Amino acid sequence: MTSEVSTPMLTGGCLCGAVKYAVADAFRYAMNCHCSNCRRTTGSAFKSFAGIERDRLRITEGDEAALIYGDEAAHDVHCGTCGSLLYSVVREGTYVHVAMGTLMDEPTIRPSMHIFVGSKAKWHEITDDLPQYDEFPD
Repeated sequence: MTSEVSTPMLTGGCLCGAVKYAVADAFRYAMNCHCSNCRRTTGSAFKSFAGIERDRLRITEGDEAALIYGDEAAHDVHCGTCGSLLYSVVREGTYVHVAMGTLMDEPTIRPSMHIFVGSKAKWHEITDDLPQYDEFPD
């Protein structure tokens, strides 16, 4: 007899609480992105995100309040009430990049690198020892 170990689920949500989601704590990668798009959408120096297969995340509350910016294969999901960026659909619609700051529970993964450092905000200094890439690494 084998025992099945289930993957823990993490909860996340927007600032105002209108949209909540659940995601498996089985992220494939996590990075800090310094590109101008991530800076503008978060209002911060970079976006810490964790990537996972799209079918491992589901909105649990407030689906009707979710605002989608983009198309089916690549879009950002924001709360339509408070504007919080929750996650981005990427890689031709197969993965999501969860904005780690919206997680209410602590994931086991940590960012492993800084990407798009070639276009980072000049006023921000990276002070950790994680690898840095001017663009997306090969």
